Formats: sequence, C-alpha cells, structure tokens
Amino acid sequence: MSLSFNYIDYLVLGLYALILLYVGFRFNKKEKNQQDIFLGGRTLKWWQIGFSIFGANAGPMMLIGFASIGFTHGIVASNFELLAWVFLMLLAMVFLPYYLKTKISTIPQFLMIRFGKRSYNFLIVYSLISILVVWLGSALYAGGLLISGIFGISLFTAIAVIAVIATSFTAIGGLKAVVRTGVFQSVIIIISSVILTFLGFQKIGSVDALVSQTPESYWKLFLPASNEAYSWVGILLGYPVVAIYYWCADQTIVQKVLAARDLKEGQYGAIFIGTLKVIMPIIFILPGIMCYVLFRDTAPDNAYITMIKELMPHGLLGLSIAALIASLVDTVSSSLNSFCTVFTLDVVQQFKVLNREQQVRMGKWVTVVAAIVGVGIALLFSYSGKGFFDLTQGLVSILSPPLAVVFLWGIFWKRINGKAAEVVLYGGGFICLVLGACHVLNYPYEGYWPHFLMLSFYIFVALSVVIVAVTLLTKSEVKTEIPTLLDVKDKMGSSTSIWWTWAALATVMMAIYLYFN
Repeated sequence: MSLSFNYIDYLVLGLYALILLYVGFRFNKKEKNQQDIFLGGRTLKWWQIGFSIFGANAGPMMLIGFASIGFTHGIVASNFELLAWVFLMLLAMVFLPYYLKTKISTIPQFLMIRFGKRSYNFLIVYSLISILVVWLGSALYAGGLLISGIFGISLFTAIAVIAVIATSFTAIGGLKAVVRTGVFQSVIIIISSVILTFLGFQKIGSVDALVSQTPESYWKLFLPASNEAYSWVGILLGYPVVAIYYWCADQTIVQKVLAARDLKEGQYGAIFIGTLKVIMPIIFILPGIMCYVLFRDTAPDNAYITMIKELMPHGLLGLSIAALIASLVDTVSSSLNSFCTVFTLDVVQQFKVLNREQQVRMGKWVTVVAAIVGVGIALLFSYSGKGFFDLTQGLVSILSPPLAVVFLWGIFWKRINGKAAEVVLYGGGFICLVLGACHVLNYPYEGYWPHFLMLSFYIFVALSVVIVAVTLLTKSEVKTEIPTLLDVKDKMGSSTSIWWTWAALATVMMAIYLYFN
C-alpha cells in the first residue's frame, strides 16, 4: 500500500533520520569498563531500562500485528500486554537478584552456575538461534514488507537498508547507543500512536459510537473456549509458557536489566515497562478496531497503515512512518547487540581469552555478520505466508517450552539436576526446533498443528513430566550455587516501596479485567 508524501513528510522523515544518527553516534565515547559495548558499563537507570525494553518489544510486528487482531477479534490481544506484568514481576523480584548477584553478562551464564557446562553450551546455541530467527529475521522481514510497500522498493532493498542503519550505530556504540536510540524512538512511537488514536476517535465521534458499531465480543478480554483463534483456555495455559521465557530468560529483553546500575534501578525499570503495558492496548490495538468501523473493506494486516493513510495529515503522516521505522530499527539494533554479546562473551571466550580491545573489535565484526545472516533469514520468511503476529508469536511459543521448564523448575525445586536439565534442553530443544520449522513452513499442510499457544502448553507439560522423572531417577552431579525461590524469602533485596508499587499495578490490572469481562 503506497502512501502519498509531500515535502513536509519527507522533511519530518529526514529530520528523524538525522536525530537518530546523532543520538546513536554523538555520545559514543570509549569507556574504561570492558563490558561497555555489551552492558553499557552497568550504568543504566530505571527509565532508560523501561524505554529500551519498550522500544525492543514494540517492533513492527506489534504495531501491525496488534492492529490486525484488533480489526478481526477486538481487544483480546491485550492479554499479551496486560498479563506481562506478572512475569515482569517474576523477572524483577525473583530472577534479577540472582542475575546481578552473580554478575552474569548473558543468560547462558546463569545456567552454567545452576546446571553446569553442558546446559550452558546448549543455551548459547539456542539463544543465538532465537535471536537470529525470532528477533532479527522476523523483524527485518516484517519491516521490509512495510517499507517496500510504503516506498515502492523491492523487499531485498528495504531489508538491506534497515539492516545497514541498525548495524551502523549498534556496532560502533554498543548497548549504550542502542539504549539512547531506544529512548528516543520509544517517545516517537508513543506520540505517533496517541495522535492516531485521537484522530480515530475524532472521526468516529465517541466511544459509544465505536462500541455500537462493533460486535460485543470485540470488548471481551477472554473469549469462549470454542474460539479457534484466541480462546481464554489458550491464553491462560499457553501464554505463561511463552512469557516465562520471553520476559525472564530471553537475552534481548533481560540484557537491559542486567545493565542496571543496581538492583533497585533494574526493578523499577521492570515496573516502568509493566506500567507502560497499560496504555499499549489503547494505542496499538484500538486503532485496529477503529479501522474495522471506518474502513471495513481493508485487509486486516493493512489496518494500521490504512488508518495512517486516511487520517494522518501531512507532517503527521511522516511522523507516523518515522514511528514505524523507529520501532523496526530499535528491535533490530537490540537483537544485533544481544547476538554479539552472547557470541563474544560466551562462544569466543571458550576458545580464546580476549582483552578489552579485542572484545570490542570482535563484537563489532560479529554484529556485522549477524546482520547479514538476519537479512538471509528475513528473505526465507517471505515464503511462510503467515501474518506478522502469528509468525513471530508462533515462533516464540514453540521455542519457549524447554527454557520455561528448566528455568521455572530450577528456581522452585533445588533437586532438579544437570542431567534432567540437559535431557529437557537438548531433547526438547531439538523437538521444538523441528516443530518450529514445520509451523513456519506449514508442513505437512496448513491447519495441521493446533494453535501455537496450545501447542506450547502441551510441550511444556510433557517436558515438565520429563524433567521431574529424570531428576527422581538420577543423582545431582552439579552442586547449585543458586538457592530456590523457597530459600530466599529474606534475601530478595527489595524495598517495601517496590512491593507496594507492584501491588498498585496489580490492582489496576485486575480492575481492567473485571471491567472488560
């Protein structure tokens, strides 16, 4: 869907590009800390952490995918945002104290401490594959489709341009450049989306007019079990499996809190992103419902672009496209930085000990190579035929169970040992990679597999049985240095004010669910 720009739109886009490059490069200074390119010297404040996670999370798949689900199903997709606070709290109050106490730089290093070298090596490979496929490849593919459609250029050209922009300041500035640009781009995304929602209300007239012209089911957070797309059963059973992995064990997300100045900053950063989740359905899903009312003949995947095209005046049109590009570049840059962190600190260091300068040099080259591989994966996705949201969420859902099982059982039951973890990681991981490939390629035929949320739950249950059985049949060979959740009631290192803040957020979320059900 091509858009008609005038000189004001091009001026806004050009200004956005200049500010982005300025923010990404201007403050690029060499730090004494050897982890500057990877963890920003562990100096991030709560608002930097929150905005950076928001920018990485609010990629083009979310902007386009959520509007598409809003168009076809209403607010049900809000569950993916509103329920996230539970797992952000798990990250902040359970996992983060362990992560920071042990001074790990990557998530695989956590498994090294808990389960040993073989589990550590598995997660290195799994994390790299996950970053390349789930984060980098899918973001480049979705963004490439958008940019090629908007500007009328080829898919390959669009993907390549995005990769070059994101790689440039990521390779040079490291995590700090990613965080700085993430804050700037998060503000752009929020402002643009708020304006679009406001203009949609202006066009429709009122909330009552909006509700009266949509099916009643559009305003229910939980749909009946008979709903094939997003039943309440699938959401309550399948989403937690995905969320444990995504929010608590995914390198691209967790790296931001690992770079916190201290535990308190990291915990408040998680609270901040949890609070932002409240507004995300309003600015990302509601425009899709408005599009259903205003432009019902539109294809669901075009809902967001249609709203921009029809409602945004020139100038704001350029700002909206800048927001789409911002969401894309931030997701890609975060993915690249996470990949180079894991590869440099966990893969290369096993074969050769690098000094600070060598680590930085290696990280830059790895970033460039990862970008090239990501472009290739993005082009492969063009053969999947799936929508933005189903493609990315399906991949995350199917790849999540092994990690969710190992991390969750690992913190709740001290007896879980390295052998049990290895069986689940290697055996379950292989099965999930095969199922993920079949899901993307619709093999053996489209519609063969259950909904990705239910498939994720089934795999999680099966692997949970396996990890318990193997644990009971074997003896632990690795003495854990990390206590279980039941051992650390007095060691959480969290102030009362933080718990009260979580309680307030929980109250708001429960009120939302009561109102919309």
